[in-house]
Amino acid sequence: MIFTSLSEAPVSGLSADRLGRALEFLAREDLADLEPGRHEVMGDEVFANVQELTTVPSGEKNYEAHRRYADVHFVISGTELIGVAPVGECEPVGEFSEEDDFGLYTPGDRESWVVVRPGELVVTPPSDAHKPGCCPTGAGPAPLKKVCVKVLVD
Repeated sequence: MIFTSLSEAPVSGLSADRLGRALEFLAREDLADLEPGRHEVMGDEVFANVQELTTVPSGEKNYEAHRRYADVHFVISGTELIGVAPVGECEPVGEFSEEDDFGLYTPGDRESWVVVRPGELVVTPPSDAHKPGCCPTGAGPAPLKKVCVKVLVD
């Protein structure tokens, strides 16, 4: 599943080669055994961040967005609720960090939500702010192991 608007899809900047390399990494048989932290795939063009965290209620987080990288969110274990909103309709919370390629936002009127289970993924290009690490509605905080593969966009 790739979540984006039809108008933004042609300009998302995702190259087939880089996205293919991200998917190859996620198909590794030892993925669940990887330690948290950064794992090299294709230098700064594609790299993976393995994360172990506890999900939180969605109201406890802001949205985040990036300008140089798309995120491929892949759940290894647990269940994650991810919110997605058009970044152009969001309001910044503080300054965007060019160095970290990271900014926080509050959403506009349009938000969509997807529940991601083990073996599933969501791709959020720079046109979409996203709120990862949330616990599904009706569920409390729970352990989550995921990989966020960062894919450089052109």
